[in-house]
Amino acid sequence: MADLQRRIAELEGGGRPRRHRWRSVLSAVLVILAALLAVLSVVAVWTDSIVGDTDRYVDTVAPLAGDPAVQTAVTNRATTVILEQIDVKALVGELSAAAAQEGSPPAVAKLIGELSGPIENGLKELVSATVHRIVASSAFETLWTDANRIGHRSLDKALTGKGGGAVTLKGDQVAVDVGPLVERAKDELVKSGFSRAASIPEVHSDFVVFSSDELAKVKTYTRILQIVGTWLPVVTVLVAAAAVLLAAHRRRVLVTTALAVAFGMLVLGVSLTVFRGIYLDRLPAAVSQDAAAAVFDALVRFLRATIRAVAAVALVTACGAFLSGPSRPAATVRRACSGAVASLRGAAGSAGLRLGAVGRFVHRHKRWIGGLILAVALIVLVTWSYPTTAVVLWIVAAVLAAFAVREFLDDADAAAGKDPRGAGKAPRPS
Repeated sequence: MADLQRRIAELEGGGRPRRHRWRSVLSAVLVILAALLAVLSVVAVWTDSIVGDTDRYVDTVAPLAGDPAVQTAVTNRATTVILEQIDVKALVGELSAAAAQEGSPPAVAKLIGELSGPIENGLKELVSATVHRIVASSAFETLWTDANRIGHRSLDKALTGKGGGAVTLKGDQVAVDVGPLVERAKDELVKSGFSRAASIPEVHSDFVVFSSDELAKVKTYTRILQIVGTWLPVVTVLVAAAAVLLAAHRRRVLVTTALAVAFGMLVLGVSLTVFRGIYLDRLPAAVSQDAAAAVFDALVRFLRATIRAVAAVALVTACGAFLSGPSRPAATVRRACSGAVASLRGAAGSAGLRLGAVGRFVHRHKRWIGGLILAVALIVLVTWSYPTTAVVLWIVAAVLAAFAVREFLDDADAAAGKDPRGAGKAPRPS
């Protein structure tokens, strides 16, 4: 009697029980939190992979060796370094003195002295052409890759404010030492006949990979994200699961959570594009915009791929949850798919195919088989190293194919002792 009165009071109040309202509110909060944590998880995993995975880092920066804008910027930097070590005025003086000693007319020595400008320009062209020839060769790709692989161990130090190695942090810049390239260019210049290059001392100069006035803050955030990179995705999944389990309408909240995560990926992708423009606009005038853009795009290439992959997983999850629901469009899609498979099974039965014990087993354990398919797909996705959108779509295709096979092998008529040749006449919803 008391329970009946309580239910009547709830209906007269026009709402759900109070505990359901609190569960709904908490579930909504967790949905929002899961979307935010998903964004942070993607960035954290990317940061951890760039700092902690040498192969991943090398795969990220290796293509830059073949980028024309980067090649031009490296050529200009190395050329400037080499020319700074050559005293053109002293070189012209030596040429004038040599001409005088060989008995050349005074006018020749004077002419040589007046040609200091053209000589300097010609020397610059010689050095630039030699350096560019090296930079455009496969030798530079090897040099670039090896330097970054060896220097990767210093990247963590660079991002935490310490130095050392080929990748260093100086002021507000992350830079790569191009000293080995200068040494290679010196040897090539000597082989070309410019023996004066042999006297150039060993130098170390920097090619700026990243420059920002906010690098101090970036270091702090990077370190934090690197630390939480492993566990934050797990926490995100647990928060999303809690949001669904607490909800009164779990399927609806699952769809909402998945769409919220997809929206978070959209916002993150747009933010990257906006930040790219702001970053390039704030670079010093001396920095090559094209090279800086190429470096930025290379560094965030895998981040963008991860964003797309997570968005694809979220959208697939939302579609799957929706299509498994009781709505009319979902039921129509399920009936169409079941009908197509049932027709195929009926045709196979008419041709003499008998599923027998297999059909009865699949019909008896249909739900368990479906759960196993989803579990295997989840394991493959989680254990795949850096899955892309293509990987996600292939896994989805494999899951759909597996469910189609399950539906084909689900012979309810055989389980009920009926003639399997009539299987295609009355399609059953799954």
